[in-house]
Amino acid sequence: MANNMNGQMCDLAQPTPLPAVTVPAMAYVPFQQFSTIYTPEQGLDNGTIFPELNKPFYGRRGEPK
Repeated sequence: MANNMNGQMCDLAQPTPLPAVTVPAMAYVPFQQFSTIYTPEQGLDNGTIFPELNKPFYGRRGEPK
């Protein structure tokens, strides 16, 4: 089945990568435990003042450069 939308043909019977029926999801997000913080200089260098959130990206091999 095709509809004409603004002069373009659109195939509505084409399959979609999304399921036809979806279910609700539940997420669990734990509370952040406040402990220590970085100094302002360390925070700027690391991109966060919370050591728990400091997850540096080391690249493909997982090794610091």
